Amino acid sequence: MTMSETSEIVVAPGTGEETITDLVRRMLVLIGEDPNREGLRRTPERFEKALRYLTSGYRQDPEKLLNGAMFTVCYDNMVVVKDIELYSLCEHHLLPFFGKCHVAYIPGKKVVGLSKIARLVNMYARRLQIQERMTSQIARAIQEKLSPQGVGVIIEARHLCMVMRGVEKQHSAAMTSAMLGVFRENKQTRDEFLSLVGK
Repeated sequence: MTMSETSEIVVAPGTGEETITDLVRRMLVLIGEDPNREGLRRTPERFEKALRYLTSGYRQDPEKLLNGAMFTVCYDNMVVVKDIELYSLCEHHLLPFFGKCHVAYIPGKKVVGLSKIARLVNMYARRLQIQERMTSQIARAIQEKLSPQGVGVIIEARHLCMVMRGVEKQHSAAMTSAMLGVFRENKQTRDEFLSLVGK
């Protein structure tokens, strides 16, 4: 089969629409590859499966994620979940960025299961993202669902769009924070959070 023959897009049977697999096959042709050679033959399908997994956060709802694990508890000290690993895709280049997220909140009347905080981070990371927006989304979701006295979120991440291309700075990292309620208004609360996560 010649390269020109491989450039034909095959639509999904019975749908009349292109699939991600079809588009990846076409993309391979456009960069000068042969999608029918042995090493690439199943790459379009694998890419589609990986992309759907890496963007699965679009199919999740923070309200449903948190609702089943909220509990009324008399506790008004800081709750911290630190070093939550995250992996996301930069919306500008579709390249990965990865790092850690630290989340703290001071309960109002409710607390949430600790694993749900990590799941919330994963949900927002599994979308096409910029780090700044993701940091705010995590903080706002906790603020809206739990109505705590305040929320603090810090993300530190390495971006492959800076490491592999562009400025190519292999050791660069980006740090973002979102502070709401008492974390924004009270320096002592903010400093306690920063101290607990080692910042």
